Amino acid sequence: MNALNERISEIGVVPVIKLNHPERDAAGLAKALCAGGVPVAEVTFRAPGADRAIRLMKETCPDMLVGAGTVTNIEQIDKVIEAGGQFIVSPGFDPELVQYAQGKNIPIFPGCTTASEYHQALKYDLEVLKFFPAEQSGGLAKIKALSAPFPMFKVMPTGGISLKNLKEYLSCPVIAACGGSYMVTADLIDNNKWDEITELCKKSREIVEEARA
Repeated sequence: MNALNERISEIGVVPVIKLNHPERDAAGLAKALCAGGVPVAEVTFRAPGADRAIRLMKETCPDMLVGAGTVTNIEQIDKVIEAGGQFIVSPGFDPELVQYAQGKNIPIFPGCTTASEYHQALKYDLEVLKFFPAEQSGGLAKIKALSAPFPMFKVMPTGGISLKNLKEYLSCPVIAACGGSYMVTADLIDNNKWDEITELCKKSREIVEEARA
């Protein structure tokens, strides 16, 4: 895997973040994640101002890996690059988005949950695929089944991941990292519960280490 994919895999968990108030919350959240040993963030375009949040998080913690999620058009990719974002995550597989991101030299993790989508991904030299929504799409059993004909891909499942099943997913060698929002819920962010976010990140990192021991 390339250096960015390796780094994400080492961290093992990727917080999937919806920031309603970037100017108020981005800096505090970035510090809380880094303090918990999870210096990576997927800031989704499910809330306006995702590009501003990315810029503020990178300014606050320059060594963080900060990218964008729920990217559905090329205009958003341009905004992410301008903000200093380092990777793109899309909910589904869109060849136009993959080609555009690769043309701009920014890594992209497209959503793939079927053999047909995996097959399409072969054409684009992708290393890591997002598997979303993971639990609702068949979970680990389906990921393992798809890895048989497509062993060249690592997978980043997102959707239904929590502290309860994180170890089970990460124990599978096909999994690069798990995306999740359990450590960055709306309640935790909107009420600035930075210490709780840090503790959830620490627990997640302990599970990562246990799963890969």
